[in-house]
Amino acid sequence: MGSRIRVTYATLSADNEELHTAYEEGLQVARSWLGATIPARVSGEDRTDGPTFDVTSPGDLAVRLCTVHEATEQDLDDAVAAAKKSSWRHTPWPERIAILRRAADLISDRSAELAALMSMEVGKNRLEALGDVEESAVFFRYYSQQVEDNDGFDKPMERLSEAEITSSVLRPYGVWAVIVPFNYPMALAAGPTAAALVAGNTVLLKPSPQGTFSAAKLHECLLEAGVPADAVHLLPGGDEVGKRLVAHPGVDGLTFTGSYEVGMQIERSFLTDFPKPMIAEMGGKNPTVVSRHADVAAAALGVARSAFGLSGQKCSACSRVYVERAVHEEFLDALTERAKSLTVGDPTRRDSYLGPVIDAEAVRRFTDAVEHARKNGRVVTGGEAADGNGYYVVPTVVTDLPTDDRLFTEELFVPLVAVAPVDDLDEAMALANGTHLGLTAGFFSADDGEVERFLDTVEAGVVYVNRPAGATTGAWPGVQPFGGWKGSGSAGKAGGGLYYVQQYLREQSRTVVTK
Repeated sequence: MGSRIRVTYATLSADNEELHTAYEEGLQVARSWLGATIPARVSGEDRTDGPTFDVTSPGDLAVRLCTVHEATEQDLDDAVAAAKKSSWRHTPWPERIAILRRAADLISDRSAELAALMSMEVGKNRLEALGDVEESAVFFRYYSQQVEDNDGFDKPMERLSEAEITSSVLRPYGVWAVIVPFNYPMALAAGPTAAALVAGNTVLLKPSPQGTFSAAKLHECLLEAGVPADAVHLLPGGDEVGKRLVAHPGVDGLTFTGSYEVGMQIERSFLTDFPKPMIAEMGGKNPTVVSRHADVAAAALGVARSAFGLSGQKCSACSRVYVERAVHEEFLDALTERAKSLTVGDPTRRDSYLGPVIDAEAVRRFTDAVEHARKNGRVVTGGEAADGNGYYVVPTVVTDLPTDDRLFTEELFVPLVAVAPVDDLDEAMALANGTHLGLTAGFFSADDGEVERFLDTVEAGVVYVNRPAGATTGAWPGVQPFGGWKGSGSAGKAGGGLYYVQQYLREQSRTVVTK
């Protein structure tokens, strides 16, 4: 469609008429795709031997988006064999990045229809979906620029004699598997795929079942841009396909985004006769700390955006808040007002801020958490389902729970945030750091000393201070590198950051005697 509207999560505006016009046009295109059949795709060949499953819209259970053929063991074996033989790793890096930059432009050109499809497939409101699509394009641009800026990671070293030429070269591992969750069906597919491809690896892409349609469209963009068909393969399916990928001896490296429990299982099992690189981003239980010196209105806005965006189904979502007692009631009132003002409904509609949660299991987790909060604390606002022919629940704020309650420690992936008063910042920081996860964290204070103390103390990979655009959410490639500490991440290097691509490469020291 050629809309090329540039958006980020922090700068999206509901008042951008050009954006909404493009989205409405894109929605008509995306609706014309409904009912499609999505095969596994191995070397560009459609594979339809595997069992099928339907993808329906969580926002309207009567809408069947597509029917998907699950990848078989033979499909996986064939994909690995083709990926190993691919000439992609031998393609000069300037040619690789030219192709991947074309892919980025194709994604941006199609942002409106891809975003509309994503709204129907995973329930993202139109602004969040547009951000997801454009982030996908930016990953390809950003990682391509990193390779270019580093001359393909081929660096001369010092010499011990004039007869020697020595260099350090980063080289690809080979076949890289990418396992993707539903909540960012393009961006969390595009980020690792872009890094792997720009480094010269070949890719086996395994989307979440609920994100298969979006991933298939990403795959189409890559092939159309000129990525060889044997360099990127689409392998749809559920947990069994993921397990086969992890266990396959021909897979040389793997990126997984998902739960802590599954990520740790993969971390322990992804070995053969030698260690292999495995990059895992495993969720978060992300705190915000609100000081007595905070701008309370800004804090409430930032927490609301981070707690309820995508119905709380972000690994970076703010799910717990610790507020100094002096401003606790003021903050709670402001957050409650924000929560009540948010519209729940069809995510393709302009006025909807919360779409559905992803499935019936998410509704059950929400209902169980609300019942627990009513029994052990207090539901300040929300706590019920919303109208609609889908999985709709309303934004919910709870309080008066013990600070060691499970709602402060378990990642729920629903639009529910727990708020607790604290006596001082020492208590707040101890509680904020008191989980095995450490992905994102937020802080609100006008006191510079408190800000420095927070930054020096907090155990999280992505931190935000005084950010009403999102207390714990909204990272963007090249702006805020995104990666977790502790149980939230295995690599210590963040996606969209300065050191991420290098993880998809291994160093070779080369010394050549010329005389």
